[in-house]
Amino acid sequence: MLRIHFSLEDLLSVTFAAEPYPLVELALAMAAWQRDDERAVFGPWRGRLSRELPGRAVGPLLELLRPDGDNPPFLEPFVRDLDEALAVVREAGTRLTDDELRRVAGRARGPVTWLRALWDQEAGAWEQLGAALRAGHETVIAPHRDRIRAAFRADVAWRTRLMASHGIKAVLTSTHPDARWDGSVLEVGRPPDYEVRLAGQGLLLMPSVFWTGRPLLAGSAPDGSGGGRPVLLYPALTPFPLTAGEPAPGPDPLDALLGRTRAAVLQHLVQRRTTTELARDLAISLPSASEHARTLRAAGLITTEREGKAVLHTATGLGVDLLHGTR
Repeated sequence: MLRIHFSLEDLLSVTFAAEPYPLVELALAMAAWQRDDERAVFGPWRGRLSRELPGRAVGPLLELLRPDGDNPPFLEPFVRDLDEALAVVREAGTRLTDDELRRVAGRARGPVTWLRALWDQEAGAWEQLGAALRAGHETVIAPHRDRIRAAFRADVAWRTRLMASHGIKAVLTSTHPDARWDGSVLEVGRPPDYEVRLAGQGLLLMPSVFWTGRPLLAGSAPDGSGGGRPVLLYPALTPFPLTAGEPAPGPDPLDALLGRTRAAVLQHLVQRRTTTELARDLAISLPSASEHARTLRAAGLITTEREGKAVLHTATGLGVDLLHGTR
C-alpha cells in the first residue's frame, strides 16, 4: 500500500507540473509496454510498439526499466530539454552506489555484465545507454509530442477545475480507483508498500499518458524556488492509445479531454446503461466499453452498481457538470 502523510502546509502546496518531461514519459512508456493490464486500450499499442522499437538499440533500457515503474531515479530527470536531460543522466551516473547496483542487478533479465560496466563508469556502457535513451525517445515520444502534451494539459485543466469545485482531496483520490483518505493520509491499496511523510514539502502532480498502474511517488522536481518537491506520477485521464488512435481533437473540448469514444460513453451515461448496452450503442467491443467505464469511474465521473447479473453505469453529478461545462 502507498501511504502519503499530508500536513496542512502540504495540502496548501499541491501544484501541477507545467508539462511532461521527455525521459520521464519514456521510462513510463517502456514500463507500460512490458505490462499486460488495460489490454483493451493498450494492447494494440503494445503490439505496434513491439514492431517499431529498434530492439537491439533499446535493449539496455529493458535491463533498467521494469513493468512496475519502480525505475532507477537517475533515468528519470525532471528536465524538459532532451539533450539537457541526457546530460543530467550521465552526470548522475557518477554518483551511483553499490546498493543501487545490487538492487537493479537483482531485477535484471539476464547477465549483469553490462550493468556492472555501467556502474564502473566504462565509457562504452554509458555511450550504449545514451544511444538507447535517444533511440527510445525518437521512436516512442518524439513522433507524438503534440498529442502527449495535449492530453497532459487537458488532464491538468480538468483536475484544476475539479480542485476548484471539490477541493484538493478529491483531486488526489481521483488519481486511482483504490485511492482513499484515512484522516490526513492518502492511501492507495496496491503493492508495493511505501510510506512517506511530506513534512511541508508539498507535492507536484504529474499525469502520464503512458502509465497504467497505481500512482508512483518520485522525488524531487525543481519547484522554481531553488528547492524541490516530491512528484506524484499518475495515469492521465486520456491514455496515449486513445489520443493517437483517434482523429485530432475538434472544437469539442470534451473530446480533447477524454478522447472521442470515452466522451461519447460519458454522454450516453446521463441515462443508466449496462456495459452491453454501451458496447452496442457505440459500436465498440465489450472489453473496450468496460475499460472506458472503469476509467470514468476512477475519475469520479460515473458510478457503477450491480443489480442481479446486470452491471449498471450512471454519470455522477461531477460527470454531468463536466458535460454541461464543456458543451
